[in-house]
Amino acid sequence: MSNGFVIRSLDEIRFWSRIMKEHSLFLRLGFRCEDTQLIQEANQFYATFEAIEARSHSFDGTADPQVIHRFNAEVHIAVSHIWVFKRKVLGLILQCQLPGQNNFPLLVDHVSREAFYFRNRLEQLNSGRLDPLPDAIINENVFFLRIMADHAKFIGHLLDPSERKLVDQARQFSEEFDQLLFQARDLDSMRPQSQTVPLLDQFLDQNRVSVKSLRDFKRTARDLIESCRIKSIIHPLLADHVFREAERFLVIIDMFESTLTGRPIPTEQLMSLDEH
Repeated sequence: MSNGFVIRSLDEIRFWSRIMKEHSLFLRLGFRCEDTQLIQEANQFYATFEAIEARSHSFDGTADPQVIHRFNAEVHIAVSHIWVFKRKVLGLILQCQLPGQNNFPLLVDHVSREAFYFRNRLEQLNSGRLDPLPDAIINENVFFLRIMADHAKFIGHLLDPSERKLVDQARQFSEEFDQLLFQARDLDSMRPQSQTVPLLDQFLDQNRVSVKSLRDFKRTARDLIESCRIKSIIHPLLADHVFREAERFLVIIDMFESTLTGRPIPTEQLMSLDEH
């Protein structure tokens, strides 16, 4: 284990523990007032991941790798528990046991997929078995393209129907990212033959263009929501939450391309990674 292991571990935990904390809040806001047990569990997860996020900032890149290895293992346990909670909630919704609650089943599945991704990343880091670059490029893009497609769908459904132009833009992004996801899955099924540098480079370039457009749309929507200039039932924190995930995806794309081709990562993307 090395300094690289420490830096990568802290980066993942800082980003995803904040995401898990916010998931707990969003789920709680969607429960009915009588769902006291679920609300209590969501509050406990919020506190757990708030503490993990704070603790992650007490370390820096010079931390003892063995200490970070143990920290990863502790966080893995917490993430496993919130994943189980999210799947339990999804089951209750799909079995019609929470009529009138306001969490879309796809949203609950979405946040559980992100918890599973985080848990898997912690396992990879502690075992030292990260995916080889060609596999990582496809796996990460398949994961994040679906996340982006989901975000577009959620935005479209949570905007007021009278915001016709924005609703239509969200629908167009949903369709665009569904198509990108289908293409990514095709590339996935063709591997290893599909994992040539030219194909992967083009794959990253194409996805970057679309993610930048969606990121900019999310930023605009976030700013409009925060200034109360559009009608929606989107929590301002949710608007910022989905914007940060698009920013994260762009940083990952640029890091992959830099490693694949030797081209340097744009300075603004490095700054974005530091901020988010």
